[in-house]
Amino acid sequence: MLNKKTIEDIDVQNKRVLVRCDFNVPLNEAGEITDDKRIRESLPTIKYLLSKGAKVILCSHMGRPKGEFNMKYSLAPVAKRLSELLGFEVKLAKDVIGPSAKELAASCESGKAVLIENVRFHKEEEKNDPAFAKELASLAEVYVNDAFGTSHRAHASTAGVADYLPAVCGYLIQKEIDVMGKALADPKRPFVAILGGAKVSDKIGVIVNLIGKVDTLIIGGAMAYTFAKAQGGKTGISRVEEDKVDLARDILAKAKAAGVKLLLPVDTACAKEFDANAEITVCEENNIADDLMGLDIGPKTVDLFCEAIKNAGTVVWNGPMGVFEFPRFAVGTKAVAKAVAESDAISIIGGGDSAAAVEQLGYADKMTHISTGGGASLEFLEGKELPGIMALNDK
Repeated sequence: MLNKKTIEDIDVQNKRVLVRCDFNVPLNEAGEITDDKRIRESLPTIKYLLSKGAKVILCSHMGRPKGEFNMKYSLAPVAKRLSELLGFEVKLAKDVIGPSAKELAASCESGKAVLIENVRFHKEEEKNDPAFAKELASLAEVYVNDAFGTSHRAHASTAGVADYLPAVCGYLIQKEIDVMGKALADPKRPFVAILGGAKVSDKIGVIVNLIGKVDTLIIGGAMAYTFAKAQGGKTGISRVEEDKVDLARDILAKAKAAGVKLLLPVDTACAKEFDANAEITVCEENNIADDLMGLDIGPKTVDLFCEAIKNAGTVVWNGPMGVFEFPRFAVGTKAVAKAVAESDAISIIGGGDSAAAVEQLGYADKMTHISTGGGASLEFLEGKELPGIMALNDK
């Protein structure tokens, strides 16, 4: 499992602790938080540090301010929500490494927390600039990374500061790595992976890495049409990555050689245009009419996929089965979510759209683990090392 030091391996009493969280929460037009899940996920780490008498200096990014101070991306709504959740005022600095941040960090009391402004207000953050990382590190005596969602990025606040301070992980990163790591290293069998979404190119690494580990690989979403094409099927005007057809053929051969059961759709819910109210025509998977595009898996495929999920010991799911934003074409994704929720399997939902689907459908509490990082969980499932975690001190 995770061979990195955690917050429990280090003395934080009366020490200034810089904690990188993922407070990149969705806001509405009025600048109010519409979903505070990411803030709540960071509370166990923050509360532990406060209980041990640390002076907690929180930092995060929000949106894409492109290296400029843009108050549309201020962490002010986050400071307000944190104050409500923690029961005391969490003051927000006016800057990141300027006089306001330095003054707040220096005056923070033991058992209290402050928040500095959006680290991406400086272009040096995403460039992992050493001088910027050093300035950030100078605010504290210990560094804690608890932002799993950005741990696949080598930025100043996720990796760079670890060069200047003792660096450990928080509970959220520990949980993410332990749950997903165990599923990959020692899964309860049968191990079923469900991959969906638009592009094969986004998931190649994951597919290749999982072929050696899973018993059944289910492929849905638009990426299935590239596989249909690879098998000589007719895909109409469905989204196909022409330059990945050979690769899909290669993956089919690899799965066969490894004895992995690879399930592709056997029928498809199609329409003439990409429209929420488009009329549905169900086609056999490899025989989509020339003027139709596939937008969801069909009813026979729903049965096929759900049957495979029913008896699974471990399920990893990343990516929807169709155009989930359109209710008419969310049938497949909903059915898969329900099947995973009702199975006895250890279920891991790999962030992004699948996590949103599970939350929206009310199945979140039935899943073993819902990852907080889409890109990070994908790279972890690919077997890649994540820079934000590699930078931490080993046990």
